[in-house]
Amino acid sequence: MASLGRKNQSLSRSNEASDSILSRVSDSSIARKGKSAACDAAYVAKRLMKSTGKAAWIVATSFIVLGPPLIIEMDREAQLNELELQQSSLLGTPASQPSIMSPSF
Repeated sequence: MASLGRKNQSLSRSNEASDSILSRVSDSSIARKGKSAACDAAYVAKRLMKSTGKAAWIVATSFIVLGPPLIIEMDREAQLNELELQQSSLLGTPASQPSIMSPSF
């Protein structure tokens, strides 16, 4: 029994020593500055993630609303141009290719 009492005393003494070292290290100015920097970095990262998420949501919903009608209209225009080319070749008239940049003299 006496040996158990000694072990408990030695453990409590080592815990006290480690607690005092740990408390001294955690109370140091370097540790406080590190904690403050880590908290600031976490706050900035959280705000950045929120802003990025909001921007991604806006871009995605805008594309869903505006993208498919634009793609469908461009496909219709391409089909119409192809149909006009086929009709003009059947009629024997030379097909006029629409030019993007026509000279204006």
